[in-house]
Amino acid sequence: MLTDYHNHLERGTLTLDYLKQFTDQANAKKIDHFGISEHAYHFYQTKDILSNPWVNERRYYDMEDYIKLFQQAWDAHIDVKMSIEMDYTPGKHDEMAQFIKSYDFDYVIGSIHWIDDFGIDLGEYKHEWERRNLQETYTKYFDQVVTLAESNLFDIIGHIDLVKIFNYIPTDEEFLLAQYERATTALANSKTCVEVSTAGLRKQVGKLYPDPRLLEMCYKKAIPIVLSSDAHVPTDVGKDFDKAIELARSVGYSSIMTFEKGKRKEVPLG
Repeated sequence: MLTDYHNHLERGTLTLDYLKQFTDQANAKKIDHFGISEHAYHFYQTKDILSNPWVNERRYYDMEDYIKLFQQAWDAHIDVKMSIEMDYTPGKHDEMAQFIKSYDFDYVIGSIHWIDDFGIDLGEYKHEWERRNLQETYTKYFDQVVTLAESNLFDIIGHIDLVKIFNYIPTDEEFLLAQYERATTALANSKTCVEVSTAGLRKQVGKLYPDPRLLEMCYKKAIPIVLSSDAHVPTDVGKDFDKAIELARSVGYSSIMTFEKGKRKEVPLG
């Protein structure tokens, strides 16, 4: 069994024809559970959750149109899961919970892209990495991983160590492992699964998410996983899944989690 739960239509259109390019690719890759998880900040309905100049310029969707697209797909017997990728926003738990409860998502991904006003994975903010204390940035990032897990709002945490995207990685291994330890402890006490994502292979860091040591901690603490490509174009659906499966198996995983309308089921991997 294979999943690809983290994918985006934002570079194209919210149309059935464009969506079908993704689902066709998923079918060709023999992906059993495929979902679209558009960025929540694109939608007018999230303006009270995350708002800053970068995000506000990119808020141009309405959830009504998004839901209609999935209904069209299901009416056409296209098997696609409806999801959202929310930027976890400290201090906005009530607002995030209300948004999530308002829609019949199959699952919800929570991700961390912002540390205060610092967009950690955005090229426009890359210069900030040289201006900031690396350990402090990592500490603040993993603070959010912990509180994201503790919120229990999300089914999946997206690219759990996205903070390494530009290859700024602390050399102090003890410090880094301490961040992994507290993050996985919080996740083990939550409903949140971890995605093994191939997206990092297409980024500057050139590595899978998560780091093998982090994923091994997840396995030892019985945290379930899913597979994801974080595709923003159809050709990236299921890309490099052989490497994701190899990593998952190398630390001990033999199963993955699947989702449908909030219900979860663990199934064999591969």
